[in-house]
Amino acid sequence: MEKLAIIGNGVIGATLANYIDTSKFEVTVFDEGVGQATKASAGIISPWLSKRRNKKWYALARDGAAFFPKLQKDLHLNETIYKQSGTLLIRSEKQLESLQKLAESRRSEAPEIGDISYLSAQETSSYFPLLAPQPSLHISGGGRLDGKKYLNHLKNLAKAKGIHLVFQKATLSVENEKLQIRTIDQAFIFDKVALTAGPHLPELLASFELSVDIRPQKGQLLVFDTPYSQSGKWPVAMLDGEADLIPFENGKIILGATHENEARWDLAPTQAAFKKLTESSQSFLKDPQDFLKFFEHSRVGTRAYTVDFAPFFGPLPKQSNIVVASGLGSSGLTTGPYIGYLLAEYFNHRSWSKVTYQKPIETYLQCK
Repeated sequence: MEKLAIIGNGVIGATLANYIDTSKFEVTVFDEGVGQATKASAGIISPWLSKRRNKKWYALARDGAAFFPKLQKDLHLNETIYKQSGTLLIRSEKQLESLQKLAESRRSEAPEIGDISYLSAQETSSYFPLLAPQPSLHISGGGRLDGKKYLNHLKNLAKAKGIHLVFQKATLSVENEKLQIRTIDQAFIFDKVALTAGPHLPELLASFELSVDIRPQKGQLLVFDTPYSQSGKWPVAMLDGEADLIPFENGKIILGATHENEARWDLAPTQAAFKKLTESSQSFLKDPQDFLKFFEHSRVGTRAYTVDFAPFFGPLPKQSNIVVASGLGSSGLTTGPYIGYLLAEYFNHRSWSKVTYQKPIETYLQCK
């Protein structure tokens, strides 16, 4: 039996670990557990109306969203973790008309979009009672994923499968042609390694003389504990601007998230982020001051971005026993589980053909 190490237990690493065939691999997951983007993610699964021009990214996001029914079944995700809740897009009437045409044009290749409905101002409020009356576009296939609960659930599944979890910082090097991982007090030898630690990928590849196109970005979101017990039945509301409203069960509603390039590794919640998110959502809420009084706490994490805002994943050039995955950006909960599954398929079946979703990996990993 071969030994496989996974460094990074975020959305990719945790999904990868749970799809690995443990009859073929003895699996150890290393994770420091600091600043994970997944735990601080907004979790909107609704990529179909994105106007990004990167067709490869859209294909990955589309197929990532289509993967969720299988993911939900395979990993036993209950509705507190993932739910096909539907999505409301709040825009001007002219923009809604354009988005409706885009949705209908994409539905043939992505039937997961579901029903596409224009809602009147009053209908919008009936779907999401905290919203002020305003027209919207309803996409029935949209969903939401609680990143924090997802990771906790997958951690328990991994333990039940006999996967080893090591909660320490790990480093990777090649010693006498063997893959060696070191923690603060131990050294391990592995046959294969997956590097799924998001913005920490450059330091993990430091000894490989590779220039890695990854930069950290701080993201903050706000958690509200409201008395609205029916919130779990509400759709996600994608507002016009940076802030979105993501309702979960038992009155928990998330507002987020920020995209802070300069803050990088800083994990402290800030008043500036609170002000930016709450002010940008005010005009969409029926009673913004009443909503604010239910603020509970902030979540903060560090995302990984590439120069073209597209993720990359797969075997290292000339080092097929090491795979990497990073650069998810703000759509990580849509694409991350599917990438984790594809990497597990690579290890389980020893083949790699998923090149249609990205530029050549050498675009992001270059020899120094």
